[in-house]
Amino acid sequence: QVQLVESGGGWVQAGGSMTLSCVYSGRTFNDRPMAWFRQAPGKEREFVAAMSWDGAYTDHGVSAAGRFTIGRDNAKNTVSLQMNSLKPEDTAVYYCAAGSRPDRYTYSQREQYMYWGQGTQVTVSS
Repeated sequence: QVQLVESGGGWVQAGGSMTLSCVYSGRTFNDRPMAWFRQAPGKEREFVAAMSWDGAYTDHGVSAAGRFTIGRDNAKNTVSLQMNSLKPEDTAVYYCAAGSRPDRYTYSQREQYMYWGQGTQVTVSS
C-alpha cells in the first residue's frame, strides 16, 4: 500500500518559518519528481514546488519563489519544504505528491502527479 504522510504543519506568525516533511512508503519514488501543492479554502489546488529524482532540477510556483525550498532524501524516502517569510496568504492545506511515471524532469501540473498525501494544515496569522 502506497502512503505519503505529511507532517510539520501548524500555526505560525507572519514572517516566521516552518518546515514540512513527507515520508512515503509502499514503493520507491526515486525515479520521478516529487512536489508540494497547497489548497486554501474555496480555491484551486496550487503548485508550490517540485524537485527531480536526483535533485538536479527544481521548480517553484510564483507564490513560493524566493521563500520556499524543496528538498528530498531518497535514501530516507522523504521530501521536505522549508518555508520562510511566511504570509497570511500562505495559509492552506499542504500536500505532498509523487509523479505518475518515471521522468527526468519536474512538472507543475497536478494532473502529472498520481500519488498524494492527506495534507497538513498550515496557518499563518497576521
